[in-house]
Amino acid sequence: MIKRTIKTMTILFVLSIMLTSCYSYKSVVGDGANDQSKVKTTEWNHYMLYGLIPLKVSDSKVMANEATNYTVHTRQSVFNGIITGVTLGIYSPTVTTVETVTTAEK
Repeated sequence: MIKRTIKTMTILFVLSIMLTSCYSYKSVVGDGANDQSKVKTTEWNHYMLYGLIPLKVSDSKVMANEATNYTVHTRQSVFNGIITGVTLGIYSPTVTTVETVTTAEK
């Protein structure tokens, strides 16, 4: 009975990790970055306790160099998810990418 319970719990744990999706959202500021020429700036965000306590969070306006039209994409990649899982959620990083148009197109 105990072996069966352990096996069931192990299977449920593995499935819960494998079936999670990567947290992701996109914000468009102004007209956003166009699809032709973009400058991408990427920074990591650092959180504790599954994102409840922010340690260092990127500032998208600074990353966009004060541009008026840009796109912000914040996500938890597979690598970030693995780090969160290994640390049991104590440390939870995410990645923010800001896309702006090149200087010639502004």
